[in-house]
Amino acid sequence: MTGRYSNTTQDILSSVQELTREPVYRQVNQWLRSLVQSIQFPVGKQFLTERQVSEHFRVSRATANKALSNLVAEGLLTFRKGVGTFVSDRSMDYNLRALVSFTEEAVAAGKKPETRVLLFTKIAARDAPKDAVQALQVLERASLWYMERLRLADGLPVILERRHIVSSYCRTLKEDDVRGSLYMTWRERFHLEVEGAEATIRAMNLRIEEAKTLGTRQNAAGLLVTSVGFLRGHKPLWFERTLYRGDAYEFHNQMSGIQGTMQPTGRFLAKP
Repeated sequence: MTGRYSNTTQDILSSVQELTREPVYRQVNQWLRSLVQSIQFPVGKQFLTERQVSEHFRVSRATANKALSNLVAEGLLTFRKGVGTFVSDRSMDYNLRALVSFTEEAVAAGKKPETRVLLFTKIAARDAPKDAVQALQVLERASLWYMERLRLADGLPVILERRHIVSSYCRTLKEDDVRGSLYMTWRERFHLEVEGAEATIRAMNLRIEEAKTLGTRQNAAGLLVTSVGFLRGHKPLWFERTLYRGDAYEFHNQMSGIQGTMQPTGRFLAKP
């Protein structure tokens, strides 16, 4: 069996130590996910069979089937009846538990990232939306950077971002700086330590101008993420409203078991 695999695939498989006890299929999932995302399994290539997974991980065929089925459910693999499983074209993944740059997300999905700066300017806080000013906790006379960016993956527009930034933390920010990762610019050029962000996500239908910019049809499904980002000490740094194409993005999260005290993670919006 070993001779059938490339060095990269064999390296990952051979690094698997004895699997710990339950749930075994989750551990198998992690190793299979590493294989799916390796260069040895590009989009469209046939993946390991249930029998191969069973033999290499020394698990039952039922466990192997469950692990493969989970990756199919996640969209990483596609099952073709009578043929086998194949690596799917990967949707962009929005991580709900960590701040990850768009560039990193695109590369992880095997896509080429691109950023188009539609607008980059400095404005007075009094000219910004009231909710942005309140979220950033600045006076009306304070200066803010305002930008609009279109993010593309393999040439497909997937994100329309509108962001206000407290300029006092990055006074010399330039348009060239925002053509790439803002997180990297803040960290490496301005030595800012981003603590995290608070975000809300809601479904919406794209209006005609937004749909045109994102290269899709009016009223197509979209996801609106409204967030406030903070520096260490919970100091507001940015406020953004970002639209994601619903057909190009998946929002992923991992939840633990049921807890004795439940913490709210969302809310229902009732409309008349």
